[in-house]
Amino acid sequence: MDAFESFKAAQKQGWMHFAPFEVHTTPCAARLVKRAGVRSGQRVLDVACGTGVVSVTAARLGAHVTGLDLTPELLDRARENGRIARVEIDWHEGDVEKLPFGDAEFDVVLSEFGHIFAPRPEVAIGEMLRVLKPGGTIAFSTWPPELFVGRMFAVTASYLPPPPPGVAPPPQWGDPNIVRQRLGSAVKDILFDRATMLIPALSTSHQRMAAEKSAGAMVRLVASLEQSDPARLEQLRREYEALASEYFEDNLLRQDYLITRATKI
Repeated sequence: MDAFESFKAAQKQGWMHFAPFEVHTTPCAARLVKRAGVRSGQRVLDVACGTGVVSVTAARLGAHVTGLDLTPELLDRARENGRIARVEIDWHEGDVEKLPFGDAEFDVVLSEFGHIFAPRPEVAIGEMLRVLKPGGTIAFSTWPPELFVGRMFAVTASYLPPPPPGVAPPPQWGDPNIVRQRLGSAVKDILFDRATMLIPALSTSHQRMAAEKSAGAMVRLVASLEQSDPARLEQLRREYEALASEYFEDNLLRQDYLITRATKI
């Protein structure tokens, strides 16, 4: 297994615990689907669909939705969410860097905080644009590097071994200048918007404990440090809570994010 495949295998394992966090991403899914202008009858691909909150939201509007994710445990939850909502969705276990679909197959391609974890951004965005029809819409939600989640990724990265050469930090997808570069000349009418996710918690330590149980990088990092260096784990926890305190007020942790929408030429 090469370095990139090993990296993806670790991610697949880490994100299997994400399902409880869907309660927070569900309102964001509605915002993304609305910003993308999803309509009944369109063919929609939800990349890195997780527990299917975007897929189900789009399907309830009458779109023909396909959801794809790397982690089978999340797809099991997505199938259950679709069944409860009484919508038909075509679910696939797969990799954004190797989408198992034909060229120009979809009217809309979406991703909510998902494709950003693909190790090679140019490969991921190339695949997402390949399967999108000319005139179709690509839209995604991402974390800016200068705000809470982007800064949190930088904190956790400082405790992790360096990734394989060529792996880009996920918060780069939250920088409009980098997004423009990555989309390049393949699109027109790029629109950026901001939105906020509010995470209820009784304290920063409550929120940190929830992140340790659901956020992929945190899950892997905490498990590793618990075995190898408990003192460093406590240092990480103090640093995380200090950062969270800058965004915590009235029992809510503010997580601002970027929404990008563009049209394929």
